[in-house]
Amino acid sequence: MTHAEDARIVYADIIGHEHHRSETRPHMSMYDRAAQFSSFDALAGYSEMIAEEARWTETAVEPDESVLEQLGEKLAALSGKAGQGMRPLVRFTLFIPDERKAGGRYETILDRVSQIDTITQRVILESRTERSGSKRWITFSSIVEIEELSEEE
Repeated sequence: MTHAEDARIVYADIIGHEHHRSETRPHMSMYDRAAQFSSFDALAGYSEMIAEEARWTETAVEPDESVLEQLGEKLAALSGKAGQGMRPLVRFTLFIPDERKAGGRYETILDRVSQIDTITQRVILESRTERSGSKRWITFSSIVEIEELSEEE
């Protein structure tokens, strides 16, 4: 006895019946029936996950003691000038950690120093942020390099 013969025996009670059609609901087309399942995406979010994993981040280079000392001296000098009402023009190189994964990016900011806040360990810059309109600031720990520029540059 083959498998096909078994199926005819098992389903013998329904094989000869007509296909049921509702008298109260309209018949659905094959296209509409298929559309019920088309929105199913077994790999939803997978392409976004791959894109995030492929997104490149840089590794932070930890400065040695001599670099940290130089940065401290430059911050102290800037603090003195800002305390005298001067607004020195400075190019900061910062490491901005990534919010989603290890690493981050290096960014250069050119701005005037308004104040050095040693309590919160932040450099308050003269420019303002677009969103809040408040003064922009950077943390000491994010600073990798400080270059004070002359007014001609």
